[in-house]
Amino acid sequence: MPRMSMREVATAQPDNQALIDATTDEDIARQIAEDPDTAPDQSDADPSEFILRSPGLEARTIRTHLGLTQEQFAARFGINIWTLREWEQHRREPDGPAQTLLRVIAHDPDAVAAALAARR
Repeated sequence: MPRMSMREVATAQPDNQALIDATTDEDIARQIAEDPDTAPDQSDADPSEFILRSPGLEARTIRTHLGLTQEQFAARFGINIWTLREWEQHRREPDGPAQTLLRVIAHDPDAVAAALAARR
């Protein structure tokens, strides 16, 4: 397969649009079954097996909106700096309690900081 620039990809036209349009669901299923490198058909998968991300819950977005560095954000809200970096680089996703903490920080960061300071 020849290498293409992003510009070439954006403007590329399929070789045979009529052939693409004529492809049926059965053709696609057969191609998936014949080629182990093709992505598996997930249409029958149990939806509970998928991890869903909340599009508005981005640790980096919350942190930058507050004008804090990673170190400041982690220290202020009691989050391990390495965990925060993993979240921001999407190598890990915040779990349920962490999602709740981020949601509350996004809504009222001063209340969270005050609650954590009172505990110390």
